[in-house]
Amino acid sequence: MMTDQKHLLSSFFILSLAGLGSIQLSMAKEVIRIPVGVVLDLNSSVGAIAESCMTMALSDFYAKHAHYRTRLDLRTRDSADDIVTAASEAWYMMKKEKVQAIIGPQRSAEAKFVMELGRKAKVPIISFSATSPSLSPSRSPFFVRTTFDDSAQVKAIAAVIEAYSWLEVVLVYEDTDYGNGLIPYLVDAFQEVGARVPYRSVIPPSSNDAEIKRELGRLNSNSTRIFLVHMTASLGSKFFILAKKAGMMSEGYAWIVTEGLSTFLDPVNSTTMDSMEGVLGVRPYIPMTKDLEDFHSRWKQPNKMTAGLNLFGLWAYDTVWALAMAVEKVGTTSSSSMKQNTSRVINLASLETSNMDKNILETIPSSKFQSLSGNFHLVKGQLEPSTFEIFNVIGNKERIIGYWIDQQKGLSRQLKYDNTEKSDVKRRLKQPIWPGDTTDQPATKKLRIGVPMTGGFKEFLKVENKNISGFAADVFFAALAKLPFPLPHDFFYFNGTYDDLLYQIKAGKYDAVVADTTIVANRSLYVDFTLPYSESRVSMVVLVENNERDNIWIFLKPLSLDLWLTTGAAFIFTGFVIWVLEHRVNSEFRGPPQQQLGVIFWFSFSTLVFAHREKVVNNWSRLVLIIWVFVVLILTQSYTASLASMLTVQRLQPVFTDIREIKRNGYNIGYQKNSFIKGFLMDNLRFEESKLKALVTIEDYNHALSKGTNNGGVAAIFDEIPYLKLFIAKNCSKYTMVGPTYKTDGFGFAFPRGSPLVSYMSRAILNVTQDKYKMDSIEEKYFGNNQTICDDQSAKISSDGRSLHVYSFGGLFIIAGVVSMFSLLIYMYRFLCSQWPTLRTTIHSENSFRWKMVELAKHFDKKDLTSHPFTQRTSRVHAMDTPDETAILGLHDANDMQNNSAVENNIDVNENE
Repeated sequence: MMTDQKHLLSSFFILSLAGLGSIQLSMAKEVIRIPVGVVLDLNSSVGAIAESCMTMALSDFYAKHAHYRTRLDLRTRDSADDIVTAASEAWYMMKKEKVQAIIGPQRSAEAKFVMELGRKAKVPIISFSATSPSLSPSRSPFFVRTTFDDSAQVKAIAAVIEAYSWLEVVLVYEDTDYGNGLIPYLVDAFQEVGARVPYRSVIPPSSNDAEIKRELGRLNSNSTRIFLVHMTASLGSKFFILAKKAGMMSEGYAWIVTEGLSTFLDPVNSTTMDSMEGVLGVRPYIPMTKDLEDFHSRWKQPNKMTAGLNLFGLWAYDTVWALAMAVEKVGTTSSSSMKQNTSRVINLASLETSNMDKNILETIPSSKFQSLSGNFHLVKGQLEPSTFEIFNVIGNKERIIGYWIDQQKGLSRQLKYDNTEKSDVKRRLKQPIWPGDTTDQPATKKLRIGVPMTGGFKEFLKVENKNISGFAADVFFAALAKLPFPLPHDFFYFNGTYDDLLYQIKAGKYDAVVADTTIVANRSLYVDFTLPYSESRVSMVVLVENNERDNIWIFLKPLSLDLWLTTGAAFIFTGFVIWVLEHRVNSEFRGPPQQQLGVIFWFSFSTLVFAHREKVVNNWSRLVLIIWVFVVLILTQSYTASLASMLTVQRLQPVFTDIREIKRNGYNIGYQKNSFIKGFLMDNLRFEESKLKALVTIEDYNHALSKGTNNGGVAAIFDEIPYLKLFIAKNCSKYTMVGPTYKTDGFGFAFPRGSPLVSYMSRAILNVTQDKYKMDSIEEKYFGNNQTICDDQSAKISSDGRSLHVYSFGGLFIIAGVVSMFSLLIYMYRFLCSQWPTLRTTIHSENSFRWKMVELAKHFDKKDLTSHPFTQRTSRVHAMDTPDETAILGLHDANDMQNNSAVENNIDVNENE
C-alpha cells in the first residue's frame, strides 16, 4: 500500500516537471527580442565602465524579471571619440539593424548630431552621460536624458562661493559643447551671490602639455586665486598634474571641480589624486543602499580595470533597467496589433496611432523605481535633480564637508537640515584642508590699492616710510576688520591729482583707492564708491576783522528800531496807568500839571534801573508795577547780554560774505591742490582759472589769507568743510566760514565699476561709523579737541545784524498790556460807580456831553478822602483840627489847582506834626 502511494507521488512529480518544462519552452518561444543600439567610446574609462555596467544590468534585470516577454538586445558600437564616427555608427544601426532605440552617445557634442538623426528616423536617443544644458529634451522630442542637466549643480556651486565670500572666480573649462554649455549658467549664478568672473580660460581637449602650461602661466599672472574647473576626466587629470608642477596647488589658491570631474574621482590614478589635494568638489549625492553595496562587490570581481566604478556607470545601469521596463510595457500592451510575427522583432516606433501613447518616448519618462543611484524619476525628459554633496580631496581620499539640500535650505553639514545654521553661512560646511595643507581660507585676490601722496592735511591721510596713517586710513583698516573674509592688499603710491588717481582704477592699474576721496557725480562715471564714511560739503573761509569796537553807536545795536519804539511806548503807557491809579489816593502823584507830567515820565523810566522813589498805595498799581518790573528785568538782561556779545565775539566780522562781490572785484581764490575744487570753481561758480591759486598745507592757507587781496594773497579759500574746520581750529578768531554751502556726498573709498567689494565694504563702513565709541576714538586720535576750542567758528556769520526784535518779547508786552488795561478799566468802573449819584444831582440832563466830561474830570482831580491813605493820615491829628469835608469841598470848588496844593501842604504839615 505504501509502495503504491510512493509510485503515485513519483509519477505526479515527474509529470509536474514535464509540464513546467513545456510551459517554460513555450514561453521561451514567445520571447520578443528588441534591438537597441549602444554608442560609446570604448577606449575611455567612462565608456568601458558603462559597457560593463549595462551588461550586468541586463543580467540582473532579467534574472529578477524572468517572466517578461521582451528582451533587450544591446548592440554596441565604438565612437572612437569622434563625432562623425558616432553619428555614422548610430545611423547605420537605425537603417540597417533597425534598432528601436539608441543608448548614448557618450559625449554632448556627439549627442547633438545623433539627436537629429533620431528625430529624422523617429528613433529615441537615450543618454546617460550627455549633460550639457545646450541639449534640451524639451526642444528635441526624440531625446531622453537619464542623468542630471549640468545646470542643476550651479546653485550648489554658487552656495559654496557665497559661503567663503569669494568675490571673483576664474572659470577654467574645456572648449567643447560640454564645457561651453554650462558657462552662462555659472556666470548668472555667481552674480546672484555677489561674485563676478574676471577671466575665462578655455582649453581645447586636444591641447598638449606645452599649451596647457602656457595657459596656466596666464592664470597665474592674474591676481585672482579662486578657480572653478569644468572638464571631463581625461582633460582634467592632465590639467591638475600640470597645475601642481606649476606651483598652483599651494597655499593661497582654491580649486573647485564640477560634477563631470567629481563623479570620476572614485578613484582616478594616484598621481592625479595627489595633484588635486585640497580641491573642493560638487557632485550628486548617492545614498549607499544594500543593493549598491552588493553591486560594488559584484562589479569588482570580473572587472580588472584600473579606474573604479563611477556615477556614470550607475546611470548606465539604471538606463538599461528603465528601457527594459518601458519596452516590456509597450510590447505587452501592443501584442494585439503585432499579430503573428515570425521574425520575433518588433518595430516599436511604427506602432499604430492608437498605441502611440504607449511607445518608449512616453513610457520611459513615466517610469519610477528605486535605482542604484537613488530614485529614478524623469521630469521634462531628464533626471530630476536631488541633493548634492560637497567633498574635499585629502591625500588619496575624499572627505564630505557638507551638503546642498535645495534652493531654500541651501548648505548644511548634515543631510538633516538644522535651522540654527542660518546665522552663519560659513559654518554650514566643515573646515576643509586647502591646497598647501593649510586651514587658512584663500582670498579672492590681493588688492592693488592706490594711495595719493598728499602733502597738506596729514590728519586725514599721511604716507610715511611706505605706511599710511590718518583718519581715512584708520577707517579703512577698521572696515577691513568687519569683513567676513580676509582681504590681502598692497599699497601703491601715486603722485598726482585725485581725478587722475581714480582713473587708474578704470585703466586697470589699481583695484581700489583708499584716501579722503570726495564722492562727486563725474567721478562715479568710471568708478564705484562705497557709502561715505564722513560727511562733506564745500564752503568758503575768509579773514575776519574787528570793526565794531570803533562804532560810537554800538550801544543802540542790541535792540532793533521796532523794539526801541515799542519799549518807549510801553514805558509811557505804564507811567500813565500808574498815575491814573494813584492820582486820587497818593499825594506824590498830585500837584501842578507840569509836575504830574514829569512824574508820569520819571516814574516809568526810573523803573528801568529800579530808582523810583514814589510809593504806590493802590493794589491795582502794585499789580501793574510787579508785571512791568518783570518786563523791565527781562529787557535789561537781554540788552546787557547782547551788547556784551557784540563787544566780544560778534565784533569779529568777515571781510567778505558774498561770492558775487569777490567775482565782481576780480579777487583771487584759493583751493586745495589736486582736489576737485578747481573744477568745481570753474564749472559751477564760473571763476576764471587765472584767479585760482593752488594751496597745499595749512600754513599755505594761513599765509595766503593773511596777505590779503592787495598783497598777492587770496580773498577767500574754497574747500570741503572737514578741511576748513581743521584749518580754523588751528587759527582761532582769525578766520571764519561764510556764504552758502554746496553739498557733496562725503568721503568714500573707490573700486572698479561693478565690483562686488563695494557692497561688502559699504556694510563694513556702516558697522564702523555706527559704532560711536570707535569713531570717537579715531577722531580724537587725529583731531583731538581742536575743533571745540574756538567758539564754534564753523558756524556761518550772517551779514545781517544780530539785534533783538520786538517779536522775541511779544509775549511779555502782551501780558503787561493786558494787566495794565484790565487794572485801568476796573478802577475807572469803580470810580464811575462811586461818583455817579453825586454827578446825577448836580448835572442836569440838558447839559452837553462836553460839560459832563468836564464835571467828571473835576471830580477825578479831587482827593479821595475816604481812601485808606488819607483816612490814616487824618486820624493822627485831633478831630477838631480836621477840616470839615464840606468846607474842604467848597474850598476846592472855589480855588484853583494852586489852592489844592496849599490844602495838601496843610495836610502834610499836620501829618508831620
